Amino acid sequence: MVKANDQHVQNLLDKGDNANKHGGRSYGYNFAMLASAYCCSDSRFYEAAEVIGLLDYTADKLIENQRPDGTINAGNLESPPDTAFIMEPLCAGVYILSQKSDRALAPVKKKIKGFVLKTGEALVVGGIHTPNHRWVVCHALARINQLYPDPQYVDRIDEWLSEGIYLDKDGHYPERSMNYSDVENNAFIALGRLLGRPELYDAPRKSLEMTYYYMEPNGDLVTTDSRRQDQYSHRSIVVQYLHYRYLANYDQNGRFAKICQLIEGFPGFDRIIVEEALFHFMEDGMLRKDLPEGEPVPVDFEKLFTTSSLARIRRENTTATIFGGVDWPLIIASGRSVSPNFFSYRKGNAILWYMRMSASFFSMGHFRSQGLRHENGKYHLYQKLEAPYYQPLPKSLRNKDGDYELTPSVDGRFWSKMAFDKRPLSNVKTLESKVTVEEYNGKVDVLFEVSGLEGVSVTVEMCFDQAGQLKGVEPAYDGEDNYFLTDGQGVFEKDGDRITFGPGIKEHGRIRRLDGEKYSVHFGSLRTEGNHVYLTGITPFTHKLTFQ
Repeated sequence: MVKANDQHVQNLLDKGDNANKHGGRSYGYNFAMLASAYCCSDSRFYEAAEVIGLLDYTADKLIENQRPDGTINAGNLESPPDTAFIMEPLCAGVYILSQKSDRALAPVKKKIKGFVLKTGEALVVGGIHTPNHRWVVCHALARINQLYPDPQYVDRIDEWLSEGIYLDKDGHYPERSMNYSDVENNAFIALGRLLGRPELYDAPRKSLEMTYYYMEPNGDLVTTDSRRQDQYSHRSIVVQYLHYRYLANYDQNGRFAKICQLIEGFPGFDRIIVEEALFHFMEDGMLRKDLPEGEPVPVDFEKLFTTSSLARIRRENTTATIFGGVDWPLIIASGRSVSPNFFSYRKGNAILWYMRMSASFFSMGHFRSQGLRHENGKYHLYQKLEAPYYQPLPKSLRNKDGDYELTPSVDGRFWSKMAFDKRPLSNVKTLESKVTVEEYNGKVDVLFEVSGLEGVSVTVEMCFDQAGQLKGVEPAYDGEDNYFLTDGQGVFEKDGDRITFGPGIKEHGRIRRLDGEKYSVHFGSLRTEGNHVYLTGITPFTHKLTFQ
């Protein structure tokens, strides 16, 4: 870690700001890494005058970018929470410097103190946007209070904490996000440590217990049920390493110790921890302790998270995820769970990132289940769509000028000046979609049943990892990574592992405009990179697909 930290310092000496790695937050991280190098006796930059010069430059850049109200434009404009994110590494660096009596550091200590205190003024009164922002601001205030104690910092922390810390019975924070649970766990552990309030560790303990069951064998985390932007991206458990390590040592928790040992072998550990976390270990003695003896963690389990309607099944290196917990009514907005990815499957390195289903039913888009039901060893997903036609307005509501209220259609597909909510309905068309998932020892059957209006085109989409090789499929000849499984079995192979899936079916060729009108009217698409394989049918449609 010292060697990697030294390399970053050398890069700053050689490349200046071109070596920044954290965007608008880089100066906070740079200050912490420079402070670590200067104060660590094992560093080749220990007590080096050139490091003091870089510390002074970094302090000047922070002051230069500080707005009159004490915030920094680092993401959102003049944002207290975005400024608070910078304060974690910065204050850690200031704390490391404060432990060293060196007259040569006095000018930079004085300069950075002015910056920190002015930031504290902003955070004591500043507002937030999202649930996790409250705790980010509290985290920053606790660190400022550690350096320059002042009752106003703790009073503001207590004001936010008095709103209550929400954690559902499964272990989700309000945003149900693996991205932001990292932020919240980090904040509560820091608050507990810096304020002497160990009861604040309860939330991260529960969150981290749950997080393990969201972990794939290679460290990837399932994010399908998130209410934030990571519901369509990938996240690694590596970012939670310091939280597991702290609580493993504090609680002498052998399970958390074992998870730490697993994380140390995952991709990204060197980059995220070894290369960038020296300052955490230098300012927090709990992290420097040897881990307790590891205890076994389960690698064969089936677990249903009822609060987000997500099921996780693991059989050693084979996993399946089933999701039916989008937020209804369906509104496309940040803070809502709207992912149409209802199934994923892995066997080692061979990955089916997701499965989706869409029907050409009035351009209403992807199948999104109205919950997840577990009965007799099977998981049941269900959605019923209704699309009406509209009758003339009642005579008493008619307007000779034709000027009616701009309203959404009853099915939410579009808006028009038609006063839809006041019109009688007729000719209501219905589409019922059922998906039943059954697993036994790593083998999974997925049964599709789509009924109601006849003659509707149904498309099942599977997105496999972009690296790897498909066999048994037919190219769609559209110049993209699209394939049909027309019949028989398909195979996806990557790095010695394989997923076999089938049988296929192809009754039509519709693989475009699957997202629905809510997306397409704004030229949006939910398509991601990968090898896309399609099965197609016509209602009434029944088909069973097996993965093994």
